[in-house]
Amino acid sequence: MVNKVIEVKNLYKTYFMEGGNSYPVLKDINFQINEGEFVAIMGPSGSGKSTLMNTLGCLDKPTSGIYQIDEQIVSSMNDDQLAEIRNKKIGFVFQGFNLLMKRTLLDNVCIPLIYAGYDLEEQHKRARDMLTHVKLGNFVDRFPNQISGGMQQRVAIARALINNPTLILADEPTGNLDTKTSIEIMDLFTELNKEGKTIVLVTHEPDIANYAKRLIYILDGVVHYDGPVEEFKGRK
Repeated sequence: MVNKVIEVKNLYKTYFMEGGNSYPVLKDINFQINEGEFVAIMGPSGSGKSTLMNTLGCLDKPTSGIYQIDEQIVSSMNDDQLAEIRNKKIGFVFQGFNLLMKRTLLDNVCIPLIYAGYDLEEQHKRARDMLTHVKLGNFVDRFPNQISGGMQQRVAIARALINNPTLILADEPTGNLDTKTSIEIMDLFTELNKEGKTIVLVTHEPDIANYAKRLIYILDGVVHYDGPVEEFKGRK
């Protein structure tokens, strides 16, 4: 039986402005993502893909509709409950790496484990193992400004994986990287997916989306395509 990681039903997001004006961003979004899928979300600027990503990451709440992770309805949770879901079930990888520059790579990877309540010895053991997994086992005592951008993104991926999350959300993870380094990072995501990780990636670059197996294309807040990446390429 296939496990459903994400289910989105009739999801709307509207921003309400001063003066009574409203700005609908997401309009009746429906899809589900199963365990082990590698999904890219694409769309032009202003399409709503970033708002959708923030909603999937429990950083923003929908105006209406249902959002479930592991069959838990998170769209109606309070802020404390959402914070717990973010820490236990979601691993984030951002375009800007979001590393603490005055902390070692080991310390950066340990951060989610601190919030999860692990003791220091267990934090260091797990963080060392994870840095080794992303081929940075010899750099644990370095600081972020002592390594390349691609290596910093590997640290961010190690940090995202450290709590063994249900879901990895990557927001433009290659946006600050050159072509060669982007390929290395996407090869790493491909390997993680082969290991069974569920990955949802937001990108505006078709070459990056091609690493995924499924594409959700958002335009004007509406899902215009949801299917295999190669079939979307044939449409364009």
